[in-house]
Amino acid sequence: MKKRMVSAITPSGTMTLGNYLGAVKHFIDFQDEYEMFIFVANLHAITIPQEKEKLRKNMKEIATLYFACGLDPHKSTIFVQSDVMAHAQLGWILNTQSTIGELSRMSQFKDKSKKAETTGKGYIPAGLFTYPTLMAADILLYDANFVPVGVDQKQHVELTRDLAERINNKYSDVFTIPEPLITENKIKIMDLQDPTKKMSKSSDNPKAIILMLDTPEMIKSKIKAALTDSEGIIKYDIVNKPGVSNLLTIYSICKNITIKEAVKNFENKNYGDLKNETAEAIIEIVSPIQEKFKKLYNSSDVEDWLNNGANKANLIANKKLNKVQNALGLNFNRK
Repeated sequence: MKKRMVSAITPSGTMTLGNYLGAVKHFIDFQDEYEMFIFVANLHAITIPQEKEKLRKNMKEIATLYFACGLDPHKSTIFVQSDVMAHAQLGWILNTQSTIGELSRMSQFKDKSKKAETTGKGYIPAGLFTYPTLMAADILLYDANFVPVGVDQKQHVELTRDLAERINNKYSDVFTIPEPLITENKIKIMDLQDPTKKMSKSSDNPKAIILMLDTPEMIKSKIKAALTDSEGIIKYDIVNKPGVSNLLTIYSICKNITIKEAVKNFENKNYGDLKNETAEAIIEIVSPIQEKFKKLYNSSDVEDWLNNGANKANLIANKKLNKVQNALGLNFNRK
């Protein structure tokens, strides 16, 4: 029997190159080895204010891109989070089993709440504080054995493990304890204008991110404008040369070679060569995905696949939720 794996992308924006290279590309590799549950995390998206039409557009684009990138609806269970309301129900139950101290220590809450304060939005939504318990529900509903995460997300899996063990010990053994699966190279795709932080689809600077639906001209323009340094030497040094290192990372993953091989390729070349070749490597990757996306976007296939995925997910999730509610005494007619 295959081990299970759960992951998602939040539609706070559309899919970036970082999402693809850092996550979705691995999902495609994993789907033959694991039983995959992949969803569009729209309940997570509304932890910060969203324009409803933009949110709908982002959801449809990410869902379509999942399939265009190579996720197979016959191999993986792919759905929209809000179509399986057990996520929200279990999330509330896990809220009651967590503490303010645990949630306040989450680094992403600290970062996002600080950003909310500095951008003058005037308030920090409660959902931003409690979303780690919803994330824990996302994982625990499906008895996930592994959760593919970046180093910055490992903290959330640790909280999920703590909550699962707490409930198992206090009530009954209802949850599988998940393990974080961190990619071996631990490489992150960074912001093109500030390569000390991760590329984020919610960035306010369009030049900072490559979107999977960007045209070749847009990709070339953004890579050309990417921050490097004045040294003029192409080498991998994430501390002293984060911009150059980020371009080398992107190039190496797109070309499926090592960083060392990428550096060797650019011996006796300049930053202009690095940027031109990196842009071409990205275009080579995204062009066939964009072609598949165009064919799928207005077809009925995507909606059918998502509905089928939600039906399967609901059967599993509702069974788990019922088991949890029995354990906690929430189902009054059960002892």
